[in-house]
Amino acid sequence: MGSNGEKSLLRGLVPVVAFYNALLAIEAKAGENMTLENKEVTKVEGSAFAVSVTWEGADRSYGIDEVVLESNKMPIEMRFGGNLATANSKKTGCLLCFDSCPVGIVSNAQYTYGAIEKRKEVSMKGNKDVLPTDGTRVIVTLQLI
Repeated sequence: MGSNGEKSLLRGLVPVVAFYNALLAIEAKAGENMTLENKEVTKVEGSAFAVSVTWEGADRSYGIDEVVLESNKMPIEMRFGGNLATANSKKTGCLLCFDSCPVGIVSNAQYTYGAIEKRKEVSMKGNKDVLPTDGTRVIVTLQLI
């Protein structure tokens, strides 16, 4: 966990480098196109993933679009941006970001950096009708598309 842990919808318990290496192990390709300089005009590239979430006692595994309410009703398009060097230097701990991010290992290609917090083009929040109570350990699965 890093400096953004308290801002997250789901808190990852795996170190950034282990997550990154696991994606390489399944032959995902990092886009490596995001920089701190181009972040607000560039959308993340790299291998795409179907993301699902489940937990003990869940009726089933839920797709990311079921557990996250996206105000523009756009499907979340998670891609392997890479960004390991920047992630290590910034120490945010971000594994999955909801806009294209030069620090997160995987992020949403639908929006450029700043779309959520800075420009308020979209909002994202957990779906309380689907997600378990706060503090429940969930399993987030990424399947290479």
